[in-house]
Amino acid sequence: MNSGRILIADDERIARENLDYVLRKEGYETVVAPNGAAAIAELERAEFDLVLTDLRMQPVDGMQVLQRSRELYPQIEVIVITGFATISSAVEAMRSGAYFYIPKPYKLDDVKVLVRQALEKRALRKEVSELRKQLEDKSGASLLIGSSPGMEALKKLVEQVAPSDSSVLILGETGTGKELVARTIHNLSSRSSERFLAVNCGAFSEELLANELFGHEREAFTGARGVKKGLLEAARGGTVFLDEIGDMPLSMQVKLLRVLQERCMMRVGGTDEIAIDIRVIAATNRNLMQAVEQGSFRQDFYYRLNVITLNVPRLADRKDDILPLAHSFLQKFAKAQGKTIETISDDAAGILLSYEYPGNVRELENIIERAVTLSNGGSIGTNHLPPDLQQLSIRVTRRNNRFMTLDENELEYITWVLGQVNYNRTKAAEILGIDRVSLWRKMKRYNIE
Repeated sequence: MNSGRILIADDERIARENLDYVLRKEGYETVVAPNGAAAIAELERAEFDLVLTDLRMQPVDGMQVLQRSRELYPQIEVIVITGFATISSAVEAMRSGAYFYIPKPYKLDDVKVLVRQALEKRALRKEVSELRKQLEDKSGASLLIGSSPGMEALKKLVEQVAPSDSSVLILGETGTGKELVARTIHNLSSRSSERFLAVNCGAFSEELLANELFGHEREAFTGARGVKKGLLEAARGGTVFLDEIGDMPLSMQVKLLRVLQERCMMRVGGTDEIAIDIRVIAATNRNLMQAVEQGSFRQDFYYRLNVITLNVPRLADRKDDILPLAHSFLQKFAKAQGKTIETISDDAAGILLSYEYPGNVRELENIIERAVTLSNGGSIGTNHLPPDLQQLSIRVTRRNNRFMTLDENELEYITWVLGQVNYNRTKAAEILGIDRVSLWRKMKRYNIE
């Protein structure tokens, strides 16, 4: 059974009735109009998937029906039929958006084929449009989950800065979701149809980072058997996200500063400048102004990056977002593991709400992934949470008749976790939901031996 709603407009009764009969027999829903004015009235009354219209009608002709159809419904398909076929009228019809132009006399079998093809094209257009809308919904600001004051303010800023091409510096602790903010900016920008490429500047040596960003020419170094495009070149038209920018070597900062200023680059081992069109978004958990004062970060590079600054709040500062985030992760991992888990018990929720999350959102995500893996379905309980969360009383701790600060809580928890794993930093970092470098920095900050 075919589907599709078709409007037939023809001032010749026999032609109109023949088309109506044949297309109804094929299973389509049809509406007939005896002239162009009646056809436009039908179009203004309800939407159609396809219009078949005669060209020569009075006082409103088929070209006017075609134009009005496209004005009302840009994705509609229109087939123009005429007994006075000319090249000029055919060209005009096709330029105006007609799907096909049929001269009379025609074979009804040919019309049936064209109708089916036009409706298939219409259905495909609708499907693509719906998929694009779903993609936009998923890739837009809705990815930034949370309604706390801090997150609402961040969402508004993201929506404001996204349309521009200005460089953005995102500040926040490890695990707060800085890359997600960067992806959201990209997805809401005019560059969203192009690539988003990310690189962790702290994960590579200076040589490897240069190769990753700039690429290389053939025989630029031993083993370089061919030309390789770097991220800056490969992301042309899109966005490059430089994570952990505070860990970038000073010599690389100089090279990247020139890229931002001149909008051109050279591959490693190359002599020709290559123009690039990219937007740069950088992120760090370091205090860059302090790094500038200490001489480990270039001041001119800092100001070039710091056109717009966004601060991502710690999860401990957005308690209202913990359970919405937890449920979002629950749905994600339950679906991935093929489990039916819909709720988090009140006791488990209480523990999640009282915890301080030194690893921020990433740590919460790890906690929920673990819980889903251990659960057999139904609900997440306290027994599915990590042992340290079950044993620790994170609610409000008092020491010497005063409330502990967040730093004191973090110091105590990190020390406790390290003790539980015999100071195995790799295991401790995994439990905390942070990388080893971040753990090392925290240990250095708190003088943990």
